[in-house]
Amino acid sequence: MALVNILHMNPGDGELSYSKNSLLQETAIRNAIPILKNSMKGIANYGVFKDYITVADLGCSSGTNTLLVVSNIIDIVHEVCQENNREVPQFQVCLNDLFGNDFNTIFKSLPDFYANLKKNKGEAFGPCFVSAVPGSFYDRLFPNKSLHLVHCTTSNQWLSQMPQGLENNGSNIYVAKTSPPNVYQAYGKQFHTDFTKFLRMRSEEVVHGFNNP
Repeated sequence: MALVNILHMNPGDGELSYSKNSLLQETAIRNAIPILKNSMKGIANYGVFKDYITVADLGCSSGTNTLLVVSNIIDIVHEVCQENNREVPQFQVCLNDLFGNDFNTIFKSLPDFYANLKKNKGEAFGPCFVSAVPGSFYDRLFPNKSLHLVHCTTSNQWLSQMPQGLENNGSNIYVAKTSPPNVYQAYGKQFHTDFTKFLRMRSEEVVHGFNNP
């Protein structure tokens, strides 16, 4: 069975779950907020915030970090719209991860998430539609020109497959200080191949040529 069909973070919310052991990822998400805000403001200048905005979070996993990303994006869009005296659009949020990801835990947390949105933003806010799109982000995931924003953090380091030519890497299962030069080259080549494909797939899925407001 292909690795893409079985690989996933530990499900649920127990002590050994990804949800309870992802503080490092949460820190990265929070540190990226200024960059995300700057990007959203740039998009707003092209008039994309009209009736709706479609957002994809690639490598979303499950647990509190998943909806933290969504909340950050919604907060930023809400702020940008207020600054520009524009109506807040509807949100279509597409959560992506591999097929074995614990999407059920995410879905169970959505009622509270929606309730908090209405409480914090008002009854007239939204609506916001959250859906799951399972699959590898090294393949196509969405229709042509359907996404306004693609978010991905602490996920792109996952390669599509183990590089070839690692036979002389000794007892290591990763790049180590004792790894020979060809191992570094193999990982670098694999990353270049994967990331180029990642960008090519997304270039077909994002909306092109925003019109100025």
